[in-house]
Order: sequence, then C-alpha cells, then structure tokens
Amino acid sequence: MRYADLHTHTLFSDGTYTPQGLVEEALKQGLDAVSITDHDNVCGIAPALEAAKHSGPEVIPGIELSAEYNCREVHILGYFIDYGSQRLAKELAVLKNNRISRIHKIVEKLDASGIKLEAQSIFDIAASGTPGRMHVALAMVKQGAAGSVYEAFEKYIGDKGPAYVCGFRFSPLEAIRLIRECGGVAVLAHPYLIDDDELIPQLVKSGLQGLEVYYPEHTQSMVNFYLSLARQHNLAVTGGSDFHGKLKPQVKIGSIKIPYELVEELRKLKA
Repeated sequence: MRYADLHTHTLFSDGTYTPQGLVEEALKQGLDAVSITDHDNVCGIAPALEAAKHSGPEVIPGIELSAEYNCREVHILGYFIDYGSQRLAKELAVLKNNRISRIHKIVEKLDASGIKLEAQSIFDIAASGTPGRMHVALAMVKQGAAGSVYEAFEKYIGDKGPAYVCGFRFSPLEAIRLIRECGGVAVLAHPYLIDDDELIPQLVKSGLQGLEVYYPEHTQSMVNFYLSLARQHNLAVTGGSDFHGKLKPQVKIGSIKIPYELVEELRKLKA
C-alpha cells in the first residue's frame, strides 16, 4: 500500500520544521506523498519540492486558508494550487496584513484581561511565518502568563475566550472561490471544529469539493459520519495529521495517513 499525509505545517506558518526537514521526516515515515498546507502562506512549497526532487516523497502544493463564519474560524484546504499565481500572492498579502492587525487586537484584549504582552514578542516568535494564535500562546508561555499552549487557548485565546478576535477577510465561500480560481481543489479542514454540520451542504453549493474525514481529533463515529456526508454530497475524502512539529509533539507526521488512491481521486478534481 502507498500512503499520504495531506495536512502538514512548516515554520512558514505555525510549524517548527523547515520544508526540507519536513520532507526528510515524511521520507523516514515511509510516506509516498505529503502536502505542505501552511496557514495563508505558500513560501514552503518551492523548497519542499526541491528537497523531494531526487529521493523524497511526492510533494503536493497546498495551503490552509483562514476564513470566518458567524465569528468562528473555518479553514479551507487547497490542494494542487498554482502557488505562483499573482492573484493568490495579492490575496495572501492582504491576509498577512489582516493577521498582523488581529495580533494587535488580541494583545489589547489580553491587556484588558490583565495580561501584559508586547505584540513584537509575538512577531519575533512567528519570525518569517504567518503570525497567529499559536504564536500568541507561545509568547504567553514564554512570559509566564500561561502554563502551556493548551492553557492559553483554553483560558484566553480560544474561539470562546475573552481575547478571541474575529476579523478574517475571507468568508468560506471566498476562500473556496480563490482556491478554485488558482487551479486547486477546495477541501473543508477538520469539520468537527466548526460545530455546525449544517454549514457543509451550503459550502458544497458554493463549490466545496472535499472533506477532511481522517483527522487526529476525529473519533470513529465522526469518521463514519463525515464519510457518509462525503458520499452523500459526492465529495472527495482526504485526511492528514495536522503536523506542527515540536508545537504539537504528540502528533507525528504520518500518524494519520490515507491510501494514495484517495490522492489520485483528489487529483481528478483539479481544474
């Protein structure tokens, strides 16, 4: 059997591995294909492709776009995208500025909750990556404002926390449209996190092409439910580990992997 992990992150978003290091780790784990799906960023794709040129696994160009629905984050994965698209680059530049603005707003809300945190400390941790809540959590832990990343999310910056900030530019519909206009296949990431399965048929009408069925936090009953939903709406089935390296040490690359035949089915949907 051949296997793939279609959900991984590098240090260009909120992972800790270089693209080259991620490709090497995928090879060690015996994967035949891996997709780099950094948040709102495609900078890791070219170096990963170069690293895999001779002996590495197939690298599938991907992205995880941040969108918002009813003040909750919805992530849309894009596979086989034209990562050199000028249209995509323009939209990602807007998203990056939006993320920077969001960090400042989160810092203000943390301040109102009694936690003093400098925005620059978050940007320093993010370095060349797209700044996000994971970097906020790491800054909080580093400063001693939270005992762990989990505590930072649970008490302060999670979707229901006092320092959560809405404000992503994209709606799920716009994210799906952008992915498809850039030649990619649009897939809903970790659907259980939306906590609103009624949204999925709406997204299908808007052009959604796949569902991330296999995911570390999906129980077997969730897997069965989303498999049924995928069949009902004729959606491609995907899955992956959501590998972040040291930031989620319990999640190893390839810990969730799918048969390569699902990658082939996904490829057939490419524009």
